[in-house]
Amino acid sequence: MFNSKHGGHAIAADAPGAQDVAKTMGEPIVKSPPQGTPFEYLLPELKEKPGSHLPGDPAKVTDDLRKLGAAMIDNAAAAATDPAVKLNSTIPAVYTYWGQFIDHDMTANTDRDSVVSDITKVPVKPVAPKDVVKKLRNLRRPTFDLDSLYGNGPGLDKNFHKPDPGPADKGFYDGIRFREGKNDVSPGIPGIKIPPEEDLTRDLPRIGPLLDAGVITLDDLPADLRDQNGRTRPLIGDLRNDENLIVAQFHLAVLRFHNAVVDEIEADPAAFGVEHAGNAERFEAARRLTRYHYQWLSINDYLRTVTLAGVVDKILVGGPQHYAPLPNGDLFAPLEYSVAAYRFGHTMVRGGYDHNRNFGAPASPDVTPVQRFAGFDDLFLFTGDGHLLDAADITKSTRRPFRGLKTLPFNWIIEWDRMTNKADPNEAHFARGIDTRLVPQILNMVNQGTAKAIQDDSNDKNKPLRQLLRSLAQRNLLRGYLLSIPSGQAVAATMKVQPLSKSELRRGNTDALNLALQNGGFLDSTPLWYYILKEAEVRANGNSLGELGSRIVAETQIGIMRADPNSYLNDDAGEWDPSMGVPLKNGQGPIVTIRDFFAFAGIAA
Repeated sequence: MFNSKHGGHAIAADAPGAQDVAKTMGEPIVKSPPQGTPFEYLLPELKEKPGSHLPGDPAKVTDDLRKLGAAMIDNAAAAATDPAVKLNSTIPAVYTYWGQFIDHDMTANTDRDSVVSDITKVPVKPVAPKDVVKKLRNLRRPTFDLDSLYGNGPGLDKNFHKPDPGPADKGFYDGIRFREGKNDVSPGIPGIKIPPEEDLTRDLPRIGPLLDAGVITLDDLPADLRDQNGRTRPLIGDLRNDENLIVAQFHLAVLRFHNAVVDEIEADPAAFGVEHAGNAERFEAARRLTRYHYQWLSINDYLRTVTLAGVVDKILVGGPQHYAPLPNGDLFAPLEYSVAAYRFGHTMVRGGYDHNRNFGAPASPDVTPVQRFAGFDDLFLFTGDGHLLDAADITKSTRRPFRGLKTLPFNWIIEWDRMTNKADPNEAHFARGIDTRLVPQILNMVNQGTAKAIQDDSNDKNKPLRQLLRSLAQRNLLRGYLLSIPSGQAVAATMKVQPLSKSELRRGNTDALNLALQNGGFLDSTPLWYYILKEAEVRANGNSLGELGSRIVAETQIGIMRADPNSYLNDDAGEWDPSMGVPLKNGQGPIVTIRDFFAFAGIAA
């Protein structure tokens, strides 16, 4: 998935302004092939049930949803003076981007299929559920197998039982290890090195250095990555994991975790039962252990943190009440999960981060940081597809990833201890609360389409498309409507969860938000994505999902792992735990938190 970008959209050829945008971006408009794994509804009984979907004329509903999305803006000025407006949660900031990494490993295509999921045609008209299921395909396996990391595997020899990868895939493997990218240490880069200071291989492997080293050739690359603009793109299993700097550094952490597991295996192969095995078997042992640790943490750290207390245990003990494989045995990503509930992470995004000692709080009183905080927009400059816009003329777009450097500069390496400590007294180290207020950057994402046809506000011809692509809230709401996602009230009734009252749906809202809810009829039939956010806001104080959101997310993730014969839940009679995996160094015990995971990977204390 070298050309996939998070939050992007495959624009239909006849969408308003689409051809102008395509010409400026230099990207063809294509349709997704009918391949991959299935999507299906978690609650198929609601597909055709009267009253379970948003009612009304599509033109009015489309307009009302856009107004609702536009009103979901965080009123920062009011929050500064009104103590009742709570911005931060008790969830450390890493969970926002851990969730994004999980999403990329489970699903791809709900934002891109121009046959089924084109929200640029106005008015948006809901697609019949049977057609959604038939035509929309998931370009990922939803099984927590880290295919976004491993791709097809390194293709070690002709007897290796996985499909032989293409040349580009081979570029990110070095034997049974992943390649790690070197950080740029060019003279003139401001700031100080991030501990461990001697470790300057904390970037993803990128095309330019791999070409320079002769690891790959231009012929190994897709045509659109052969020019200079492709040199900073990484060679990884899913390019969406280079969409912003924090998720890129998270991908690097998982990559390095695998490499550290390989080091453990090669130091004592007998302890892992591979003393007489070849490289293929040793790679499989490392991949299995990396997957198991990742899966265990995804349930026992990630899910327990973002869901209501007790929900995970109920599902682990009693099993999912709604998720089950399809009649033919296929596992699937539920649409209520992928298109609505699991998009709760969008509201957790902060407008700025205490990223490290250079772009955040100083490490000591005698050191002045380069910049007090890393702005959300900064995170998109430090990726292989980053853009640096000419502030004097936004119609001119100059593509300069890493501000013109070849790889991630040493001064932007993340300090994970600032984003992983649940006992941290500093509120700046936590995610925003899960609620119906999104930071302005999410509602006006200038990084989405940096081509002149989108960025030029004087170009009225393309204004409708430009505004829609920039507003993540509007896109989420319209996509849910287009794909016939049932309302929050219908889902709550079916899953036997106490529904939100109209009073709860209005509580704490701005006048504009309440007006949009009232005029759209959304107090009676609420879009599921909005409903999940509001439930978390009023019933969990923004510190976790509410009961409905918790159950959809936990049932999906645990249900998939329980049904996957290759997951840790089905190994050792379901008794596998981190004590049976790789331990932390220096006798510090098993890996039971994401902080432990980073420490084992050698990128955090």
